[in-house]
Amino acid sequence: MPAQRVRIDKTTPQVYRKLIAVSAEVAAAAEPIGLRRSLVELVNLRCSQLNGCAFCMDLHAQLGRTAGLTTQQIDVMAGWRDAPDLYDDVEQAALEIAELVTELPAHDAADLAYDRATDILDTDQTAVLIWAAVTINAFNRMSIVSGYRPRPGASPQKAATPFTGGATG
Repeated sequence: MPAQRVRIDKTTPQVYRKLIAVSAEVAAAAEPIGLRRSLVELVNLRCSQLNGCAFCMDLHAQLGRTAGLTTQQIDVMAGWRDAPDLYDDVEQAALEIAELVTELPAHDAADLAYDRATDILDTDQTAVLIWAAVTINAFNRMSIVSGYRPRPGASPQKAATPFTGGATG
């Protein structure tokens, strides 16, 4: 039987509220520089996949669909490099950023990924997508360590919503 987990968002809500505030700032910075909501959800979902956060994968797949990601894009996201026709250049650059920030590859590989992404994205877009990946990685770790799991039938309006300011669990 798994150990009872400390729900750190509930135990230290003042810290969790700050993380929510950071995610809200990132979301607010995205649209004015041409980053669609679906693009931020693409980053959220890919980082969550890489981290193995089932709670956040469930949440951001639902939010991604609502924001305009197709079911096919969500279904094959783990193999996005083998499905270039499903993702435009900006989406591919965002996926590069998501993987770069989450996996922190060796310097040569990181430099190549960064260069590929910044060939498409401008400085502001790169910065905001890096912040999006950093923030969702923090939410992933909080959710995993706290023991959050997806709830059958939960809708994104009832679940945690990093980047929209809801409460986890």
